[in-house]
Amino acid sequence: MAIELPTLAPLAAADLAAHGDYDSVLLADANLAGLHLDGVSFLASHVDRCGLDEASLRRGRLAECLLTEIHAVSLDLADAVWRETLVVDPRIGALSAPGCSWDNIRVRGGKLDFVNLSGAKLTDVVLERCVIGELDLGQTQVQRLRLDGVKLGVLDYTGARLADVDFTGAEIGAVRGIDGLRGATISTTQLLDLAPLLAVHLGVRVSAD
Repeated sequence: MAIELPTLAPLAAADLAAHGDYDSVLLADANLAGLHLDGVSFLASHVDRCGLDEASLRRGRLAECLLTEIHAVSLDLADAVWRETLVVDPRIGALSAPGCSWDNIRVRGGKLDFVNLSGAKLTDVVLERCVIGELDLGQTQVQRLRLDGVKLGVLDYTGARLADVDFTGAEIGAVRGIDGLRGATISTTQLLDLAPLLAVHLGVRVSAD
C-alpha cells in the first residue's frame, strides 16, 4: 500500500482545533499531548513523529493520510472514521478505538501494547510486522483482515463477526472468545494450540491416554 500525497503545507500544533478540517498538510515533530481534537478531519495529509500522549481524536476523520512514527502512552480514537490510510512504526501504549470504522487501513511495523477495537467495523485492514500486546476485537464486524508477521500476545474476538480473516501470519500467545472464530483462517499449528479451548467450547471431555 502506498499513499500518494500532494504538495503539503506545514501545520503547527497551535493551529489545530477540535472539529477543524485540514487538507494537504504536514504536521511534523509536534507535541499534541493532552489535546482534545474531537471531530478533527485530515485529508491527504502526513502526520510525522508527533507525540499524542493522552490526546483525544474521538469521532475524527482521516482519509488518504500517512502517519509515521507517532507515539503515545494512550490515545483515544473512539468512533473515529479512517479510510485509505497507512500507519508506519507507531509506538503506542493503549490505543482506544471502540466503535471506530476502518476501511483500507494498513499498520506496518511498530509496537502497540493494547489495542481496543471493540464494536468496530473493519474492512480491508492489514497489520504487518508489528508487535501487539493485546488486540480486542470483541463484538467487532470484520470483512477482510490479515495479520502478516505479527507477534500478538492476546487476541480477544468474543462475539466478533469475521469474514475473510487470515490469522495464519500471526504468532498468537493466547485467545479469548472461541465462539467468535467462525469466518477466520488459521494455521495447523494455531489449530493445535486452540484444541483445548475448542474441546471446552464443544463440551468434549479429553481423556489422557
